[in-house]
Amino acid sequence: MSIYMINVATQIIIQAIAACGLNIIVGHAGQISLGHAAFVGIGAYSNAMLTTAGGLTFWQALPISLLIVGLIGLLCGLPSLRVKEDFLAITTIGINFIVVAVFQYTPALGGALGIGGIPNVAFFDFELKARAFFWFCLLCLLAVLAISWFFTKSWLGLSCFAIREEETAASSMGVSPVRAKLSAFVLGTLMAGLSGILYAHYMKFISADSFTFPFSVTLLSITVVGGLGTFWGPVVGAVVLGVLPEVFRPLVDYRMFLYAALLLMMIRFLPGGLLGGSDLLSVKNLRKRKAAATKGGDKN
Repeated sequence: MSIYMINVATQIIIQAIAACGLNIIVGHAGQISLGHAAFVGIGAYSNAMLTTAGGLTFWQALPISLLIVGLIGLLCGLPSLRVKEDFLAITTIGINFIVVAVFQYTPALGGALGIGGIPNVAFFDFELKARAFFWFCLLCLLAVLAISWFFTKSWLGLSCFAIREEETAASSMGVSPVRAKLSAFVLGTLMAGLSGILYAHYMKFISADSFTFPFSVTLLSITVVGGLGTFWGPVVGAVVLGVLPEVFRPLVDYRMFLYAALLLMMIRFLPGGLLGGSDLLSVKNLRKRKAAATKGGDKN
């Protein structure tokens, strides 16, 4: 692959990791979150500060940054225990604006100038650049997908499914909504934090403008387009919305408008996403109809 293709693929993978975290919160646990970019930013800023001002290596700063993101995710998950639906969406949007304001107006975090000079990820004495960093990001995505798969098969993941479908009925069967919701928020924000960490070391420079509310909308669009609650949905959505801007680069100034229009079209005509359930145009439904047509042709 050329350097250009590697750069595009790396950005797609980083966004797919963040979308996997959002998929756990929204798709599996059924909790509306419109401020996911805030946790991507917390991961990015934490690791950037620890590796620049703190003088730590990437591997030393990684667990500390994830711990910070996880603790903040736990605190931000508490509102989901009391508010739901529209009120929870407004709360998460507010969290996003607060986090961006902290980044932008705190001199210790670089203020409006951001943080530069973020070092490359190094494995022993070998720095991961371009192709090597792409493969490292791909390995991280595979690890995130494995964690997502084990989560959906675990008792905790099944509890989230039950809470998503009917919280009152699930509670009456002994499922703890508190445990399920907070676990989903923490795991989802950890994945977002990992995405931010990779983004910081990929770009070498970060600022508050990279983690604003429009980026949260982008992540939600990725998850919805791919298919909420599906395993491969975040990856497929990231590929689709990562490739389209490159194909239609003259329309880059209208990206957010197109994302919003696409999101509305998906909700109206394909609410389950490309990999969703029984929607008329979903990949899953099209495969079923093709298999049925093939079976009927064989009988004839």
